[in-house]
Amino acid sequence: MLKIRARGNESVQQMLKRFKKLCEKEGLTKEIKRNSYYEKPSERRRRQERKAERQALRKQRQSSR
Repeated sequence: MLKIRARGNESVQQMLKRFKKLCEKEGLTKEIKRNSYYEKPSERRRRQERKAERQALRKQRQSSR
């Protein structure tokens, strides 16, 4: 659960901006968009496999430096 507290003389717009950034950082917006429609189990598995491949390539590139 995300909580935002007002800082001193902070406006509502500034608080909302901080809240949106925090949601983006936590990955909530991506998760909400992903859950807004049904995804077949085979598509979910395929997406996770592609994600794992990308992460493996990144690790491989970083370790070769």
